[in-house]
Amino acid sequence: MKESIAALDREFILIHRGSRELVDRIAPKLLYQKVRASPSGPAKSFGEEILRSAAAVEQTFGGLTANLWDDPFEWTLPETLATPEKLREYLDEVEVTRRRGFELLKSDDDLEKEIMAPAGPTKLLRLLLDTLERAGHYLGSAEAIFKLLQTEELN
Repeated sequence: MKESIAALDREFILIHRGSRELVDRIAPKLLYQKVRASPSGPAKSFGEEILRSAAAVEQTFGGLTANLWDDPFEWTLPETLATPEKLREYLDEVEVTRRRGFELLKSDDDLEKEIMAPAGPTKLLRLLLDTLERAGHYLGSAEAIFKLLQTEELN
C-alpha cells in the first residue's frame, strides 16, 4: 500500500500549486518589495518567502535523490530569480526533483527507513513531515505578505 505516500505527495503538490498561483498573481514590481508584518518583526518580501518554501523542498529531495544536501541559497538569490517567470521556472524545477524523489518510494514501509540527513539519522517520514512544515510555513508567510502588498496597492 502507498496510502501515506499518496497523502504526502498531495500535500507537497498543494504547496507547489499554491506557490505557482501566488507567483502568477503578484505584480512583478512587488515581487521583492520588503514589508513588515509586525512593528518589531523583520522586513520580508513575498519572493524571498516563496524561495525559502521551495528551497526547503529542493534541499530535502536533492538530498534524497542525489545525496546533495546543500542549501539552495546560492542559486536561489533574488538577483538570480528576479522576475515571476524565473521564479516559476525554479518552482517547476523543484517540483521535478520532488517527483523524482517520490518515485523512489515503493511502499509506505519505506517511510519508516532511517536515513542520514544533515542533522543526523532520522526516519524518512519525519524528514518529509518536517519539510512540509517548513515549506508550508514559508508559503503561509508569502501569502500574508501578498495580502499586505495588495492592501498597500489599494491605498
